[in-house]
Amino acid sequence: MSTIAIEDHHGLSVCQKQPVAIERGLGSYVWDEQGRRYLDFTAGWGVTCLGHSHPVIVSAISEQAGRIMQNPNSGFTYSPVRARLLTLLQQVLPPGLARVFFANSGAEANDAAVKLARKVTGRPQVIAVQGSFHGRTLGTLSLSGSSANAEKFLPRVPGNIFVPFGDIESLALAMTEQVAAVILEPVQGEGGVRVPPAGYLRAVVELCQANGTLFIADEVQTGFCRTGHFFAVDAEGVTPDILTMGKGIAGGYPFAALALTESVANGVNKGDHGGTYCGNPLGCAVSIAVVNFLVQHDIADRVATMGHHALQVLKTLALEFPLQIAEVRGQGLLIGIQMQDDQLVAQLTEICLHKGLMITPTRGAVLRIIPGLLLSMTELEEGISILASALREQQRGMVAETKLCV
Repeated sequence: MSTIAIEDHHGLSVCQKQPVAIERGLGSYVWDEQGRRYLDFTAGWGVTCLGHSHPVIVSAISEQAGRIMQNPNSGFTYSPVRARLLTLLQQVLPPGLARVFFANSGAEANDAAVKLARKVTGRPQVIAVQGSFHGRTLGTLSLSGSSANAEKFLPRVPGNIFVPFGDIESLALAMTEQVAAVILEPVQGEGGVRVPPAGYLRAVVELCQANGTLFIADEVQTGFCRTGHFFAVDAEGVTPDILTMGKGIAGGYPFAALALTESVANGVNKGDHGGTYCGNPLGCAVSIAVVNFLVQHDIADRVATMGHHALQVLKTLALEFPLQIAEVRGQGLLIGIQMQDDQLVAQLTEICLHKGLMITPTRGAVLRIIPGLLLSMTELEEGISILASALREQQRGMVAETKLCV
């Protein structure tokens, strides 16, 4: 049986898979089992920030695996490599986020952040925003503002309130003394790459402080230089009470974290949280390699420049194909192409794959462009050229279909 047949037969299918079996990757490219090369504009949903099989990651895994991968008694014992990562993160986190706990995934980090916020404040309610996505645990799904994500898994975790993203007045009206925390993504990812108005994050922080409410910034997708800042909240110079991290934190190794201010951490007691693999030495070693590379090579500035160029070119493309593209938006190398309908997204994703480009279809008729952060200008132009070719092929099909209908 083929790879695809085996997965279809024995795996639990929870999504519509693309008919391609990827065997290896290097930099911005991946190859399937037949040796065909694809340009990857998905980065594993924003995970492989340094591209595929980057030497610093391969080296870190090999070296640390030869030492120790998991501590005896897990988090009950100390780890030199964990201590080095904690020290390094203090150089890049927004000022005041003095305490860090490591997790295995962004969903786990968000779940812990909300749990601890309720415990520390003694309040039952959490405000999230419409269109948000915070993970696939029952707790984080209940905080994700898309009915398609959560309604089938009834009952939702109670105590959650939703307000429109970017609307500070609606947030102010929802604030009460029962609200433990406000959680949101500084730039929405799965919600369609939506960037809030300037000043929104600062206003959120001020509202939370006035109400004794904690602000949780979900930087799982936006962190580690993805938006052209090391963290997206850096753009407005704000410090959340809790910041969650994942995806790019370890460049492809499953790893995540949450950072807390000292005042929040003071409300967390022994036994309030834990986890078998949390802060395991192998994950810490990989994260050190990734964070050091991002810092030493000024990747945030590089991403800001590349992202600005990509947005300008894609916006020009939108003018050429108005029947397909409604809008292009984004920040850094987190870019959303708003299509006119979901059918066009599915069709364009398929055409691009056939032409050798992998892109991310997203709910709400959006295509996400989230390549590795070391993408070269030549690779960026190659990807946009393939996308343009795919749009032309799609357009020809639309014209032909219209003529048939007439």
